[in-house]
Amino acid sequence: MEVGAAGFERCLPRLRGRVRRAAFLALDMEFTGLHSISPQNNQPSLFDSPAERYLKARQSVQRFTVTQLGLAIFSNENSNKYVVHSYNFFLFPSTWGLTDVEFALSASSIQFLSHYGFDYSKFFEDGIPYMNEVQEKILSQHLLAGSLKVSSALDRDVLKKAIDEVTCWIVAAEEEETMILQDLNGYQIFDVQLVLRKALQNVWTQPLGDKKVMVRKVSPQHRQLLENSPYDYCREELILLSARGFTNLFQTLVKAKKPLVGHNMLMDLMHLHDKFYKPLPESYEEFKRNIHNLFPVLIDTKTVTKSIWKKCPLPRVLNLLEVYEVLCRNLNPKDSTCPVIALASDCSRYAEKKSPHEAGYDAFLCGSVLLKSAHLLLCRSTDDAVEADPSFSQYLTVLAEYLNKVNFIRGGVSSINFSGKDAPCEHPPALVVHVRGWPELNERKIYEEFKPLCLFDVRQLSKNQFIMLSNKFKHVRLVLRDYRHHPHLRVSVYRHWRHSPGVSCLLQVSGIVALWSLLAFVLGGAPCCSL
Repeated sequence: MEVGAAGFERCLPRLRGRVRRAAFLALDMEFTGLHSISPQNNQPSLFDSPAERYLKARQSVQRFTVTQLGLAIFSNENSNKYVVHSYNFFLFPSTWGLTDVEFALSASSIQFLSHYGFDYSKFFEDGIPYMNEVQEKILSQHLLAGSLKVSSALDRDVLKKAIDEVTCWIVAAEEEETMILQDLNGYQIFDVQLVLRKALQNVWTQPLGDKKVMVRKVSPQHRQLLENSPYDYCREELILLSARGFTNLFQTLVKAKKPLVGHNMLMDLMHLHDKFYKPLPESYEEFKRNIHNLFPVLIDTKTVTKSIWKKCPLPRVLNLLEVYEVLCRNLNPKDSTCPVIALASDCSRYAEKKSPHEAGYDAFLCGSVLLKSAHLLLCRSTDDAVEADPSFSQYLTVLAEYLNKVNFIRGGVSSINFSGKDAPCEHPPALVVHVRGWPELNERKIYEEFKPLCLFDVRQLSKNQFIMLSNKFKHVRLVLRDYRHHPHLRVSVYRHWRHSPGVSCLLQVSGIVALWSLLAFVLGGAPCCSL
C-alpha cells in the first residue's frame, strides 16, 4: 500500500494500532545515493575497522536522503499464521520553518531506481515530511518567538496571493462573514493562517481539509476567546504534530520495542538515527548505544542466511528475492508446522507481482525470509520433529546467536554487535607485494595489475611494498601460485613481525643499539676489580 503526504495523517492512527499489535516489524529503505565519492578513499574497504567504516558511511548518510521507506507489519493472527500489512512511504525532507535542506543525488542510484519503476514525482510532490529532534527544537523555538520564515519561493508566492485576497475582501466584509482560500498544499495551510492572524486582529482561520482554509471576520473579543479554545487548529502542539510527519510513526516504532528486521540493514539504521532521531554522532560506540536503546532487538536476515547457506546445501543466491525463492522451494509447503504468510487485502498485489527494490515489497520479503529461516533452523535443532504451531518466541530462541548482529560488508568484522563487542572474523591471510625494477608503482596500478585475476583491496606499506586483502581464500591461493616467478613482483603471505614498517624500524634500532654495546664492551675491555 502506498502512502504519501496527502493521506499520511489519516492513516496514522490505524498504523499505530497495527504496530502495537505486531509480532515483529520488517523494514527497508531506498536512498538518493549509497556511498559518497567525496572525499577520496571513502569507498568501503576490507581494511576498514567498524569505527572507520562508520565514519565513512556517516559522511554518505549526511549527504544523501531517504526516498522511500518500506514497513511490513507481521501480525501473528492465530497459531502459525502471519498476516502482513506492507506499506510504501514516500518521504521528502521538511521545508517548513527550517533552513532549506540540501541533499545529493547519485546518478547510478537514480538510474537504478528508475529501472525498477520508482516514481520520482511522488517523492518530490507527495513525500511525507520528517524531522529529527534537533530540527524539531529549532522549529519549536521559532514558533514560540513568532519568527517563523517561509523558505520556499513557491510558498511565498502562494502566501502573497492569499494575503492579497483576504485584505481586499475584509474591507467590505461584515462581522462573522467568511471566505474560502483554496489550493493550499501541506505547510501552506499553516503559513497562511499564522501570517493572517498576525497581520489582522479581526480575522479567524480554520482549515477545512481538501486544501482549503476558511477565513472569518470576527471581533477582537471573539478572536481572543477562540485563541484559548480547543477550536484553535494552529496551536503549537498541532503544528509540531503535522511538521513531524513520518517522525510520528518512527516514535511509535521506538515505543513499541518490537523486533526490527532488515537485510544488510546498517545503512537503514544510520538513516533512521540521522533523519528521525538525532544527527549521527562522531562516536561509533555512541551510535551503537543509541540504536540499541531505540531498538533492543535487531535481526539482520543477511547475517542469518549467510550462516544457513554455510550449513545447508542450498543454491547460490545473489539478492534478497533469490533468497526468498530458494527458501520457498526448500521448505515443504505440505508441512503443517511451516509458518503461513498471508498478505492483507490492501497489499495483495505483492502476491500477484514481484516488485524488487520497491521498499514495501522488499520489507515483505525480508520478514518472510526471517520466518522461513527461523523455521529451517528450528527443524535442524530438533531433527525435523517440530511441534505443531511453533510460536514466534520459539523462533526467536533459535535465532538467539544472530540477534543484534548486523551484517558488515567487506570489513574487519563479519557483523556489528549492537548489544556487545564486535567479534573479529576469519579472513584469508593478507599478502605483501615486493616491487623490484618497476618504478612509480602505486595502489591503483597494483589493483589494476591483479584485477583480471581476482579482486583485492590494496594499501601501500612502504616505498616498494604493498599489502593486499581479499575475502576469498581461493583468490589468495591463485595469486601465490601465478605470481611465483614474476620478474618484478614477489608475492608472499604477510607476517607482521617481518613486514610491518614499525616492527622493522624497531628491530633495526635494537640491532644498532646492540652493536654499539658490543663494540663498547670489546674496545673498553672488562672492568678491573679492586680490593
